[in-house]
Amino acid sequence: MMRSFGPAAALGGRSAARWCTYRRVTVAICLGNLVAVLLVLRSLYSAPGYFNSAPRRVAVEYSAEQIRLVEESIRIRRVAVPVELVEAVKKLEKAFAREEKRRKELPLELKQKVSYEILERLRDLGENSNTTEQREALESWRVEKLRDIRSSSAQNLSMSGLSNEESRMLKRALEFNWRMLMEDIGLWIPVSAWHTEHDDKPENEPEEEEIIAGPPLPPECNAQLHTDYGGAAVRWGLTHHKESAADCCQACLDQAKRARPGALKCNIWVYCPSEYGCYSPDKYEHKHQECWLKQADHPKLNFKDRYSESYRDAHPSAPVVVPWMSGVITV
Repeated sequence: MMRSFGPAAALGGRSAARWCTYRRVTVAICLGNLVAVLLVLRSLYSAPGYFNSAPRRVAVEYSAEQIRLVEESIRIRRVAVPVELVEAVKKLEKAFAREEKRRKELPLELKQKVSYEILERLRDLGENSNTTEQREALESWRVEKLRDIRSSSAQNLSMSGLSNEESRMLKRALEFNWRMLMEDIGLWIPVSAWHTEHDDKPENEPEEEEIIAGPPLPPECNAQLHTDYGGAAVRWGLTHHKESAADCCQACLDQAKRARPGALKCNIWVYCPSEYGCYSPDKYEHKHQECWLKQADHPKLNFKDRYSESYRDAHPSAPVVVPWMSGVITV
């Protein structure tokens, strides 16, 4: 038998349906999760030894020897620091900074005025003036300009065409930055240099012997450095090369022994020891290791030690020192 429900029952069912909506169910679940998280955190924080479980930093103990080595390393590093060099660099940087500041302070218009005046002073010297005269003229202009600036400053007057500030800057440039000012206006005059050769060798000390490549020469070769003897050619050196001066002398000795009766016998040898070749006034190019075999009843010197100035004037390609070495055979 079916029961019938009245209007009140129907109203209660609709109210329950409205309360159990999707949004309210979601809010209830979130609240439940939040309560669970809070309970878990509370249990963790209240657990004994939780904070004490974090790892602690262990103190490292060093031995006396280790501490000594560390201190010694620090001391060595401090000693190795180039303190004087660092200080010198710092001073240079400060000086360059000051010079750069002073250079920037000089206006372009003032530099142009200075350059015009200097050019006029140099033109007055003429085209044939040398560097010494030009430097003296520049120094004279600088001294005169400084005198005028000081005189105007003492009388509380301004120089013609310059304000008090420009006069002050120009005075500082002429006194302390004269070279820098010349560079700024593009003026450069070469400095004359005098070269003096100093001979510090004691008077009685013998000259250093020149080293001759190859084996030593026997006494009968009578080797003479920077010497060129004349004579009739027994063997042309253009096609006769030897490894050393000793070999050239030996070639002269051998030729004299093997010469036929009536033939020329070598008694003079001339050798080119220079790797760059040897000068001769003839038309040929004489190269390294040329060995000339010559004969002369009365040997005469062509050149000895140095070519004279008159000879070099007539022969511009001649060097100062005679490059050949020679000897007259004595048996």
